[in-house]
Amino acid sequence: MGPEGKKLLNIVILGFGFMFMFTAFQTCGNIEQTVLKSFNSTDFHGSGYTSMAIIYGVFSASNRIAPSVVTVMGPQFSIFFRGFLNSGYIAMFIYPYTWSFYTASVLVGVGAAVLWTAQGNVLAINSSENTIGRNSGIFWALLQFSLFFGNLYIYFAWHGHDHITDKDRQTVFISLTVISLVGCFLFFLIRKPDPEPAANEAAESLLQADSTESCSGACKMFATPEMLLLSVSIGYTGLELTFYSGVYGTCIGAMTRFGHDAKSLIGLSGICIGIGEILGGGVFGMMNRCSRFGRNPVVLLGLVTHYAAFYLIFLNIAPDAPIAPEGGTDLQAFISPSVGVALLCSFLLGLGDSCFNTQLLSIIGFTFHDNSAPAFAVFKFIQVTPPLQSIMAAMLLIMVLTGFLGSVTFFLAEWRAESSRRESDYDSI
Repeated sequence: MGPEGKKLLNIVILGFGFMFMFTAFQTCGNIEQTVLKSFNSTDFHGSGYTSMAIIYGVFSASNRIAPSVVTVMGPQFSIFFRGFLNSGYIAMFIYPYTWSFYTASVLVGVGAAVLWTAQGNVLAINSSENTIGRNSGIFWALLQFSLFFGNLYIYFAWHGHDHITDKDRQTVFISLTVISLVGCFLFFLIRKPDPEPAANEAAESLLQADSTESCSGACKMFATPEMLLLSVSIGYTGLELTFYSGVYGTCIGAMTRFGHDAKSLIGLSGICIGIGEILGGGVFGMMNRCSRFGRNPVVLLGLVTHYAAFYLIFLNIAPDAPIAPEGGTDLQAFISPSVGVALLCSFLLGLGDSCFNTQLLSIIGFTFHDNSAPAFAVFKFIQVTPPLQSIMAAMLLIMVLTGFLGSVTFFLAEWRAESSRRESDYDSI
């Protein structure tokens, strides 16, 4: 197998490892608030929303040290380290205690910063200017299969259940823990690519640099014009990730007007999100050079798709659904609640998210190829935001405004990237 074949194999292994790991973790995040509301214990006082706030808050704070950790541990072991912490967090739900729940949330937040910094470094090392778009799409599509498989399991396991029993909870989380551990050990199959003059030396500069320089490099990169332009787009993906992964599924499960199968619809919603993500990753990851406009048409499509989803959600979901008690809500929004509309919105949320994320992975991997790990650390620092426990209409309005500004700034960053590439091509001639 040639050098390019080895690099492509590494990307595929990376994608499959993340698929297994996040089949467990994303499914856990999608159902945890619903599970905890059904947990019958007077000694437990945890909240899934609070846990997510801790995870993303620690995640954000830890991104400053993540490049240094990856420098010391190496990207491969860094990814395994986070996967092992994920497994511990999921296993905690087999029988949760308040102290273990929030302690695990802190540890997962620390590990998440290391994970995504290392992932970005592996992606850049195994990609070139010509393959970064393809590899980003392959990785994203494989990663998003996690939403499909995990939520399909939840749909069938909880079909017809009005209440989640202790046995239901334990069976699900034992299975998810095993799946997460399988993903962890897949990362040891990744092999270091064959060195190439100039290319891999630059991409691996982080791993040969001093830890202090790696940390300060991330801070300096944050202030570059390219990253400042992209920061609004990145921040928007953090907002909508929070919404579709932790809030929207809870809203669907709380809608009593959807019938006694509302809880199982959480899994079906996750499947629809996953289908949108997989379709977007498989198609739009390949479209970076589809026209002279580069990545911009895909980002614009993502914005329009999300706007359609936000409008339909506003009409279809009751405003108190995110904070409804375990029994759910009987309120109605502006139209008669429709399961079909709710699942269509799930698909649109996933499709729009893939439009933004595949293009962000591509442009960051291209623009900061020579210093990829600090760049992806900054990317995740900007992206992670504490979950918002606000009225849904207000949250949707925030995402509408941020999505518009993020798209405009992405277009400017893409224009700068294309100008830089053309100048580089001219100089080489």
